[in-house]
Amino acid sequence: MSKSLTTRGEDYSKWYNELVVRAELAESSGVRGCMVIKPYGYAIWEKMRDELDRMFKETGHVNAYFPLFVPRSYFEAEEKNAEGFAKECAVVTHYRLKTDPDNPGKLMVDPEAKLEEELIVRPTSEAIIWNTYKNWIQSYRDLPILINQWANVVRWEMRTRLFLRTAEFLWQEGHTAHATKAEALEEAEKMMNVYADFVENFMAVPVVKGLKTETERFAGADETYCIEALMQDGKALQAGTSHFLGQNFAKAFDVKFTSKEGTLDYVWASSWGVSTRLMGALIMTHSDDKGLVLPPKLAPLQVVIVPIYKGEDQLEQIRERIAPLLTELKAKGISVKFDDDNTQKPGFKFNEYELKGVPVRLAVGQRDLENNTFEVARRDTLTKETVSGENIVAHIEQLLVDIQNNIYQKALDYRNTHITEVNSYEEFKTLLETKGGFLSAHWDGTPETEERIKEETKATIRCIPLNRKEESGTCIYSGKPSKGRVLFAKAY
Repeated sequence: MSKSLTTRGEDYSKWYNELVVRAELAESSGVRGCMVIKPYGYAIWEKMRDELDRMFKETGHVNAYFPLFVPRSYFEAEEKNAEGFAKECAVVTHYRLKTDPDNPGKLMVDPEAKLEEELIVRPTSEAIIWNTYKNWIQSYRDLPILINQWANVVRWEMRTRLFLRTAEFLWQEGHTAHATKAEALEEAEKMMNVYADFVENFMAVPVVKGLKTETERFAGADETYCIEALMQDGKALQAGTSHFLGQNFAKAFDVKFTSKEGTLDYVWASSWGVSTRLMGALIMTHSDDKGLVLPPKLAPLQVVIVPIYKGEDQLEQIRERIAPLLTELKAKGISVKFDDDNTQKPGFKFNEYELKGVPVRLAVGQRDLENNTFEVARRDTLTKETVSGENIVAHIEQLLVDIQNNIYQKALDYRNTHITEVNSYEEFKTLLETKGGFLSAHWDGTPETEERIKEETKATIRCIPLNRKEESGTCIYSGKPSKGRVLFAKAY
C-alpha cells in the first residue's frame, strides 16, 4: 500500500503538490518551470475546454489561431502592455544552430543567424492580433469581430507550482473588436458572467464578481472584470479575467473604421481569458486528505464498478449482471468503467478511485448477485449504502446531481463564513494571520495605500465587488474618506 497523502492540516502546500502528482494529473518536466499534463489531468482539462468552447460559441464567438511569435516592434506598440509583460518574456534572437568546432558532437548558436528583429514568445496575443485586425477592419460593416483562440503562452516564472504558476501554460484568449464603447464594455462584462456561470455550475466553485483596481488591472486595459474564488486554506485565486481595452490597441496599431455616419474612428476592444490555473482551483476548492473530489460534470470517469469475487465463475456471473447496466448508463451519457482487472485487489482499487476523485463507486459481490443489490459509495461524503438493482440507474443519476450540488454548497458555506468585515488595521492584520479569507474593508482609493498594505501584509485588493454598497467610510490604513468596501486577501 502506498504512503498516505500529507494532510491539509499538516502542510497545505505539500498536500496540494503531492495530490497533483499522486492522482496523476501532472508532473514537473525536464524543462525548468514547465509541466507535463498527464492523461487523467488532460481529460479533466478537455472537459473544461469543451464546456467553455460551447459557451463561447453560444454567445456568438468563433475560434481562430494566431502565431506563437510576436515581433518586438509589435509588442512595443502598446506601451503599458509591453511594460507590464517585459520582465516575463522569452525572446528568440537566432534562427539556427550549428556544430561547435571546438566540441565535436555538440551544438552552438550560429552567430551568423541572428534575427534582424527579436521575436517574443507570446505572453498574451493582443499585439499580434491587433496588427492582424488592422487588415480586416475598414468599415462598421466589418464589426464586431468576436474571436477566441485556444493556445499556449509563455510567461517566464522563477517560482513555479503545478497548474497554478508555470512558465508555459494552456489557456483560451478572446479578442473582440467593436464599433462603440458601450458594445465593448458589454462584451467584457458578458464574458465575466460566462466565466462565473462555468466556474459555479460546472466546477462547483463559488466566485465573487468584481473590478480590479488600477494597480491590479491588466496591462493595457481601461477596466478589468474578474471572478475571485476562495481556496480551503483561506487564500484567494483569480479564476478568470475579462478586460475592456478601450481604444488603446486600436490607437497603437492604427485600427480605424468608417462609421455609419461616414466619420473615421478608432475601434473599441475587449480581451478575456482563463487558463489551466482553473485545474488548481478545482483541486484546492474541493479535495480532501484522501485525494481529489471532482464535480460529476467535469469528472472524466463518473462511475466505477468494482467486482468482488472468488474465481472466474463468479466474475463471469458479475460481468453478465453488469453488462445491461453499463449499456444503460452509457446511453444516458454517464461515463462508467467496469474494473475487472485481476492484477489489483478491490481494496487497492477503492483507494485508487478515491484518490482520483471518481464521484460514484459501485461494488458487486456474491451476496449482491443473490439479492439483486449494489453497494454504492459516494466520493464527496465517503458514505455507503445498499441500493436495489431495480432502482440503480435512477439512483446514480440523482446521486450525480446531489454530489454536484453538495460540493458547491460546501464550498459556498466555507466562502460565506470567510468574508469578514473589518474596521481597523489591527483587526485586519490579526484576521489575515488567524482566519484568512476575504477581508471586506474600506480603502481610500489610492495606489499608495494599496501598495503599503501589500508590502506590510502580503494582502492585495482582490476586487471591488460589483454588488458592493456605495457607503462612505474611513480607510482602515490611512484614515482618509472611502466610498465603499473592497475585498482584500492573500492570494495565489
